[in-house]
Amino acid sequence: MTSPADPPNGGGNSEQKPVKLLAVTACPTGIAHTYMAAEKLTRTAQALGIDMKVETQGSIGAENVLSDNDVKEADGIIIAADKDVDRSRFAGKRVLSVGVSEGITNPEGLIERVRTAPVQGAGGGGAEAASSGGGKERSAAYKALMNGVSFMIPFVVVGGLLIAISLAIGGHSTPDGIVIPKDSFWFDVNALGSLGFKLMLPIFSGYIAYALGDRPALVPGMIGGFLAYDGVGIYGADANAGFLGAIATGFLAGYLVLGIRKIKVPKMVQPIMPIIVVPIVSTLAVGLFFIYVIGTPISWVFTHLTSWLNGMTGTSAILLGAIIGLMIAFDMGGPVNKTAFLVGSGLISTNPAVMGMAAAAISVMPLGQGLATVLRRKLYTQQERDTGIAAMFMGFFGISEGAIPFAAARPAQVIPANMLGGAVAGAIAGMAGVEDKVPHGGPIVALFTAISGVAMFFVAMAAGVIVTALATNALIELKLRRQERQEGAVPAGVPIGAPRPEPVLVGAGAPVGTTGSVDVRKKPAPVPAPVPAPAPVSVPPGGRDPEVLSGYLTEQTVRVQLAAGDKEAAIREMAGLLASTGKVADVEELVRTALRREEQGTTGLGEEIAIPHAKTDAVTSPVVGFARSAEGIEWGSLDGTRARLIFMISVPEAAAGDEHLRILAMLSRKLMDTGFRERLKDAADDAAILAVLGEIR
Repeated sequence: MTSPADPPNGGGNSEQKPVKLLAVTACPTGIAHTYMAAEKLTRTAQALGIDMKVETQGSIGAENVLSDNDVKEADGIIIAADKDVDRSRFAGKRVLSVGVSEGITNPEGLIERVRTAPVQGAGGGGAEAASSGGGKERSAAYKALMNGVSFMIPFVVVGGLLIAISLAIGGHSTPDGIVIPKDSFWFDVNALGSLGFKLMLPIFSGYIAYALGDRPALVPGMIGGFLAYDGVGIYGADANAGFLGAIATGFLAGYLVLGIRKIKVPKMVQPIMPIIVVPIVSTLAVGLFFIYVIGTPISWVFTHLTSWLNGMTGTSAILLGAIIGLMIAFDMGGPVNKTAFLVGSGLISTNPAVMGMAAAAISVMPLGQGLATVLRRKLYTQQERDTGIAAMFMGFFGISEGAIPFAAARPAQVIPANMLGGAVAGAIAGMAGVEDKVPHGGPIVALFTAISGVAMFFVAMAAGVIVTALATNALIELKLRRQERQEGAVPAGVPIGAPRPEPVLVGAGAPVGTTGSVDVRKKPAPVPAPVPAPAPVSVPPGGRDPEVLSGYLTEQTVRVQLAAGDKEAAIREMAGLLASTGKVADVEELVRTALRREEQGTTGLGEEIAIPHAKTDAVTSPVVGFARSAEGIEWGSLDGTRARLIFMISVPEAAAGDEHLRILAMLSRKLMDTGFRERLKDAADDAAILAVLGEIR
């Protein structure tokens, strides 16, 4: 490794070997920044006479992967990433970790700084690495939570569906609940499903901790998750902490490991720190803290809630039902939920109406969250939609845990909506005097004839499910709208779900799908002049039109000069341009999807480039547009430049593979070529623009 006194291109020893650097680039919301950072670093290194290989970790997977031999020969590694990157393979090497934007805006500075970067230890480095790049703690915590949710979902789905199937086929109703005979095949299927549920919270907690503190945090995180799942069986607690307890242990373990790793120890102890000392100390600390500190208030809550509910059984049935429903929906298996359930099941012999209130609320959360994903598909990822279908299936069988992934991912929106729906279901069941004679809930209980007042039981449950779904989507949309208003994208006073007001567009040149209406509540966008129809593209030598971006960009989707003066107006004008191909079924939905993508992070990539993109069923097949803006449009670009070269990519949800990501990767790489950008700016007309864009391969 060269020192600052021995520069890579010269110095005291003329026979010094050339510097070899490696880099990893990655961003969480797309891959354009990933590839632009990679190109910038590569080109800068070439200009400095430095050998560099860059691994890109985009949404289409890792490319140009660094081999063990690459790492062995490297003098330093630059990680330009906004998501977690495994650093354990770089042990013993100098590693500099920054955000992906710095890889685009300051590649030369990174190449200089990596020469004096700290040497990576054997333990990897999760959130600590992220913070070294200037990332905010809040974003690190959010990424850790999402990491836990993503690993937890398969256990929720597999465990819940196996339990549901075994109950449906092999179960029968008894005074003790729905029981499966021990000597039956379905008892074993149920046991496998129960094992999946038993692993659910340890996995959730463990991978929250892993995202923060890397592998040394995995053990304390998982053990803490087991304590949250089964504190009753492990250390005799009065109640289990549930998924909220698992969140607490995950973050506690992750941050504790980060703190321990900052302690300076003798060199002879350093090799055993990540594999022995850190896991043992952190596991003891997390476990004992949970048992003696967290467990005490949980037991207190459980005891006092039980006494309070038992004292309310003679009050208004509607009020009691609402309270039972609120508690059932709050933590889906935690102490509050279990208190309401155990009070209801304990009163079955003397007052089965209390269990009827609980039974009506038990399925509201998974059914409501599943319905929410069906009603407003655009608010959810494909993984969330798939989980929603599984949640509805689990809800039918009274498995409330199906809603946990949604509550974990969006607690501020989902938990209040769940509680509102649960309260509605419990109150209606209490008012109607619904009774449940077994300690279980959901529609399956009615099928086993354990419910009296079946019609009102289903009315109560349906009302709660609908309220939960509508409230969840309203709260999510409210959050999105608030973010948009903060950015000035949506005027105050526009109700949730209402069509966005169009910019003032006049004349025959207005983009297809616009209305020409004026919104007096916000500063009007500049009135664009009529835009003439694109001139026909001249046929190049050979008699064929240029094949641009797999044929997705054509003369119909090129505009020499945008009329729009701001980002939203530009996206609307570009959407109208794409609509001229006949491949856009819903222009407004395309615009909304593209604007939602902007909320996740600007698509202004610097170098006067913006690439807004949307994956939505508002388009029937992939289509790409390109337009220029002479004045430039403020896009929030990483380097502060205004966007003058604007591409818009739209593909349907069901597009084969990751076609939009492939297009983004091709564009991002090529647009880092200064000569290419200049030719694109100087192209005189549509035909010349297409000819330049035809260079993209």
